[in-house]
Amino acid sequence: MTTNFATNVLSASTISGDIVKNPKGEELGTIKDLMIDTASGRVAYAVLSFGGFLGMGDKLFAVPFKALDLDADDQCFRLAVEKERLEKAHGFDPNHWPDMADQTWQSEVHGVYGVDPYWD
Repeated sequence: MTTNFATNVLSASTISGDIVKNPKGEELGTIKDLMIDTASGRVAYAVLSFGGFLGMGDKLFAVPFKALDLDADDQCFRLAVEKERLEKAHGFDPNHWPDMADQTWQSEVHGVYGVDPYWD
């Protein structure tokens, strides 16, 4: 299923698999999952899969959802980072996820992408 980019209300299942590009148009990866803060009902993070070959060796990144912009014209999400930055960034292994409820970890992740925490 593909995302209906004509709306601002999207289901999690349609966002999963969507392409993420940077402002230069370089493909950074795909959205693998959404992390929802159940206390507030807000989407906290998109889990971005980047790197690897044919799905093997991909690193995952928790990207604050506020750091993504919907690009309806190009039918993708935009993330304002250089591809090289993600290649060098600390991601996580698909089998070893970080504790996304840890406030220290959350603050660090928001700082990396230069957005205010979603709880502010």
